[in-house]
Amino acid sequence: MIIYDVCLLMKIRQLTFRLLQVYADVVRSGSITATANRLHLTQPTVSQQLKRLREIVGEPIVRQEEGRIVPTEVGQALYQLSQDLLSRADVFSQYLDEYNSGGRGHFSIGLVNTAQYVLPRLLGPFSQAFPQVDVTVEVGNRQQMLNRFERHEDDIYVFSHPPTDDAVLAAPFLSNPLVLVGPENCRWAGVEGLTMEALKEERFLLREPGSATRHMFNTWLDGKGIELRSTQQIASNEAIRLAVASGMGLAVLSRHIVADSPKGVQELPLLGFPLKSRWHFVVRRERRLPPAAYRFLSFVQGSLTREFEEPEGEAAVAALLRVLQADR
Repeated sequence: MIIYDVCLLMKIRQLTFRLLQVYADVVRSGSITATANRLHLTQPTVSQQLKRLREIVGEPIVRQEEGRIVPTEVGQALYQLSQDLLSRADVFSQYLDEYNSGGRGHFSIGLVNTAQYVLPRLLGPFSQAFPQVDVTVEVGNRQQMLNRFERHEDDIYVFSHPPTDDAVLAAPFLSNPLVLVGPENCRWAGVEGLTMEALKEERFLLREPGSATRHMFNTWLDGKGIELRSTQQIASNEAIRLAVASGMGLAVLSRHIVADSPKGVQELPLLGFPLKSRWHFVVRRERRLPPAAYRFLSFVQGSLTREFEEPEGEAAVAALLRVLQADR
């Protein structure tokens, strides 16, 4: 009995989707000729497929009845099996088409802290347009994102200063001007020709050393030969914004943060500012991106000029996509 069951199982495993497809069509049409025409096969080929199925099953699967081919009892069970498997195959085929086109699937993106204030304006519309795509978003300072980059943890990264590596592909997609901000009632707000020399006695609220914003500000200060007298380190942009609004000091933040903030802070007219910076999409050349990640980059490319008036960024993302597609 056990040997018989094993032999039967081995035979059943010889069933193929093509055999089942031909059989299901014969049952539906009731005619070998009709199936041959519909599937672009010869009649002998269809007959041979039925014979092969009969040998695998080990029981008659069709019979003639009033000029039509109809399934036997075993054949009806086989037909139900074929319908189930072929239906599941169709569902998987549709899924695969959507996955390969980027319409469903998953990708991860790692953002430096400042980019969290602007990326939702791209991720939100993308998620509405492609609800079957799951996006994992990781946020951290530059050093934390560099660590994730080195460990290959994400598909796409957003840096203001991309890592320097031969394997890095970067597209400067969006401007990120850094501005000096003070509280709403700041005494420096209306001062013309405001210089950092005049402000060096003020308290400055700074991000942690791993922050790209702090790095750019420190580099600018070094170039001016200026050393700040009083500083306080705060770990997040939002906490800095709130601290500035409460009068704790001045700070350098992305203009996007100030623009999206409620009342309480204002941009100060400091000479030499804003510091020019751009956010970059960064990917590893050797990493094979999921189709959903390609879809996101393509979506962003089409949105930058319309939503942000960034034709340069649109061109940069288009160039990145060309390189990625060429390397696939």
